[in-house]
Amino acid sequence: MKVIIAKPGLDGHDRGAKVIARALRDGGHEVIYTGLRKTPAEIVRATLDEDAAALGISTLSGAHDVLIPSICEGLVDEDLGEIVVFAGGIIPASDRSNLHDMGVRAIFGPGTNTSEILDFLSEISSRKESGEPVGVGESSQWRWE
Repeated sequence: MKVIIAKPGLDGHDRGAKVIARALRDGGHEVIYTGLRKTPAEIVRATLDEDAAALGISTLSGAHDVLIPSICEGLVDEDLGEIVVFAGGIIPASDRSNLHDMGVRAIFGPGTNTSEILDFLSEISSRKESGEPVGVGESSQWRWE
């Protein structure tokens, strides 16, 4: 699966994003890391240009409640609703429901084992193959827990 790993906003801490990118690559996925301080529009554009199947968003800045919905809306607006969106970083439990409602299929917190993210992507592949909706713009209540 081709996966974009993105760091939106002004957050300059990207060690976790790089660890995840490497783990996904080592797990057999094609991974593109966008680098630091990307705008939602730049992330949507990279996802489109790279023809990615999934987008992982890493956020530690506390701006997840603005940046992630903006990215999700941008994907849908660009007819990229089939893209699977997952997030990681510091996202309080009280904010997760809203992000899931926006179409984010998984949220991984600090300390998540990389094998869990690989299992998530494997589940996504299986669901896509069977025609189940998993994209950010597809109507589905399914999420990884």
